[in-house]
Amino acid sequence: MDHDEVKAALGGEWNGGGQRTADGWCWRPYDDGVIGVYDQDGYLVAVESNARGGPFVRLGDVELIGRVPSEARAEILGLAAQHGSAVGTNRSGNPQITAWGISMATQQEWGRLSDGHVGRKDTVITSALFTAPGVTDDTAASVIHGHDVRHLVANPGAWPVTPDSERPRWDWTPLQHVGPLRFGMSPLQIAAALGGETPAGRTGAFPFWFWKKSGQWSLHTDHFERAGVTAQYWYPNGVPELGAVTVHGRTGPQLHYEGIPLVGITPSILEANIIQHAEDHDLGLRFGPNGAAAPDGPNLHLDTARVDDSSVSEPTFCAEDFQM
Repeated sequence: MDHDEVKAALGGEWNGGGQRTADGWCWRPYDDGVIGVYDQDGYLVAVESNARGGPFVRLGDVELIGRVPSEARAEILGLAAQHGSAVGTNRSGNPQITAWGISMATQQEWGRLSDGHVGRKDTVITSALFTAPGVTDDTAASVIHGHDVRHLVANPGAWPVTPDSERPRWDWTPLQHVGPLRFGMSPLQIAAALGGETPAGRTGAFPFWFWKKSGQWSLHTDHFERAGVTAQYWYPNGVPELGAVTVHGRTGPQLHYEGIPLVGITPSILEANIIQHAEDHDLGLRFGPNGAAAPDGPNLHLDTARVDDSSVSEPTFCAEDFQM
């Protein structure tokens, strides 16, 4: 199917978004929680069903979307065993069945909270990517996420959390530095500041797909496993400079905001503490696209990292004009 045929099959709904990659592939989001991935010839080769709002998809008797991950995994393994199909583990640590073109993933769950409002929960639920024969989930995912896969870090299917007492303590000055990492550093300076650690994974992309033969591949992120941080780059002066630091929620160093620990905390507890501090001191709050409350001013974004069926907080500290 091409884009027009997919749009017609979905009732003519398309929200106008999408992007083309270095290889001429593209992705297009549709209003019912579906993302379509198209190859160079414009034909549909993969479909992602969103965990929040996407259509339910059944494989045999197994519901795949919006499930508790551990429960879905157990049922998928059982179904695959019945049919003699091998189950592997994809880069996100979730089950994949290559022969069936299915690769599972998770997203933060949203729903009605204890106070009656709708917002982020502390749990995660399943989403899924479905691919055509010969199309890998790596290829499709790299199209959707807007980068070419370059030594991308793979999760083996475990989500260990370092106890807070065993995490190193870093300080940070908003808009200036995070521990030993100062905004504006080059990739080589960052590696040196982290004791010479070599990135365990990195991502990047060509600026535009039609420049692939002449354009320069641009580095987006460096993932430092031992330090527990990911460096995010931007190009205000034409070369990669540190624009943001994501501290890994499960394993990264601990940092505080006005005495409030930010890393590896139950998201709802952290958000309650941030809101209470703002109320006590008559400070402003900013709510990110993910619905998380953060203090206004320091360009701090609070996301989450998966821990099996639940999650912990994972903050990103940004330079003044850096946009997430």
